[in-house]
Amino acid sequence: MDFENKQKHRNEMSQMSNDNNWWTPVEAEVRDNVNFSYEESYARKVVNKSMAWMCFALLLSALSAWFVGHSERTQAVLFTGYTPFILFGAEILMVVMLGAAINKISASTATLLFVLFSLVNGASLGTIFLCYAEASIFMVFGLTALIFGGMALYGYTTSSDLTKYSTLFMFGLIGIIVVSLINFFLKSPMLYTAISAFGVLLFIGLTAYDVQMIKKYAVMAVDEESTTKLAVLGALELYLDFINLFIYLLRLLGSRRD
Repeated sequence: MDFENKQKHRNEMSQMSNDNNWWTPVEAEVRDNVNFSYEESYARKVVNKSMAWMCFALLLSALSAWFVGHSERTQAVLFTGYTPFILFGAEILMVVMLGAAINKISASTATLLFVLFSLVNGASLGTIFLCYAEASIFMVFGLTALIFGGMALYGYTTSSDLTKYSTLFMFGLIGIIVVSLINFFLKSPMLYTAISAFGVLLFIGLTAYDVQMIKKYAVMAVDEESTTKLAVLGALELYLDFINLFIYLLRLLGSRRD
């Protein structure tokens, strides 16, 4: 039975169990408590796995960035000619494959793509060691971890429905991409600072939003395979939130090398 059929079967069974004609008031209350506990435990499992994979990916990216940032020979290979564009294209391709083809690829393939993406993205981030003092990089990374952790906790525990802000976040992402492209040509320091400040606020909000979305979509998992896929996809979202938050904070607070 494939993923869609399993989910359909699960929904049908859930609908039958929710029919109050089958239950006394006391039994219905017990049923609701059991269902809530089950969904909460499953959501916690998926969120925890997403967090674990995200932390692992951040570790790989940090090691990759550190190696590239301290190897002149590697820098000469990666940051000259068309190589940066190839790396960027590879990152985009892997993200698209994970997001668009998650139902068509296996959990192991999804995991492998995520690991490769974190390594390639880490290599691209190696340039920060050429631009910023290492002490400020570590300081900003720690600050990013504190902010990210606080917003992730808020997103998991809040009773507010953050989906009402989905359109706002979408236009925020489009807007920051467009304005960043414009400033690539204008090279305005003031606009650069404004984009960075807006980016910090945007990805602070997206962190809470994405954690809540992972929690909500956790009920779609019907077996270990789909659970792993959801966890990896969630880890990718959280990883991108963390990395972008880190980059924008670094632009605002980082000490540039002389």
